[in-house]
Amino acid sequence: MTTPVLALLGFAVWTLLVLFGSVGVYRWSRILFGGARLTDFPADAPEGADWYKRAMRAHANCVENLPVFAAIVVASVATGIRSPALDALAVAVLAARVCQSLVHIGLEQTQAVIAVRFAFFLTQALSMLAMAALVFARA
Repeated sequence: MTTPVLALLGFAVWTLLVLFGSVGVYRWSRILFGGARLTDFPADAPEGADWYKRAMRAHANCVENLPVFAAIVVASVATGIRSPALDALAVAVLAARVCQSLVHIGLEQTQAVIAVRFAFFLTQALSMLAMAALVFARA
């Protein structure tokens, strides 16, 4: 298994961990302890603690970016490209995604925190663009 494929798998697992470890814990703890019903969590009206709202958004961010990363990794596998640069960029995408999610969920969103969160997003976006460029250049 290539490093980009492992990073893609890590991204998918991280997406699930964000869901289950934040949104899931919040909802199920309330349901199981009688504080809420299954129907008390409409998707179009996020309610609850600020960190919970951020967790929902962080999970959505993961879901939005996972297919883009997957397409680039699949293209690299389909063309048989392997390179240390591609490996490093794939690891950078995963590391920046994890950091972005943690900053998003764990910290109150001040101007400084949002700038840090954006830096992690930008790292992901530029790394994915660089990966795509490597695939195009070697295909």
